[in-house]
Amino acid sequence: MTLHVELLMPDRSLWSGEAGMVIAKTIDGDIGVLPGHSPVFGILSPGSMVRIQPAAADEEGPGGTEVRAAVRDGFLSVTNDRVSILASVGTLASDVDVPSVQADLDAATAEAGSPAAAEESVEVKYARARLRAAGEQS
Repeated sequence: MTLHVELLMPDRSLWSGEAGMVIAKTIDGDIGVLPGHSPVFGILSPGSMVRIQPAAADEEGPGGTEVRAAVRDGFLSVTNDRVSILASVGTLASDVDVPSVQADLDAATAEAGSPAAAEESVEVKYARARLRAAGEQS
């Protein structure tokens, strides 16, 4: 069994396909969704990463690898082996321009004045999520 997953933004679809598991962070905590999961609706944690894993190790999904995406904020809905992730803004890991995102993060941190204040900014959280999705530590 597989999940049908759609990662959507208001103006376009970021990714759609079959998967074995979806992992996301909601404001209530992390959630892992496997086929047969009970219906659920959650609010995504601001500046978090969504991981979409292939159905099986030997199946060819997107290159047979996990799909990672950073989301600014949004919602997750699960029903009948369908996972819909509705994000206001999102970026696939493969589309992250690391130097540009690092510059955005540096500017947002400097604008906030202190690291503690910058941590509360959704833009800072989203920049950090894009770097994590791309495999960079932040």
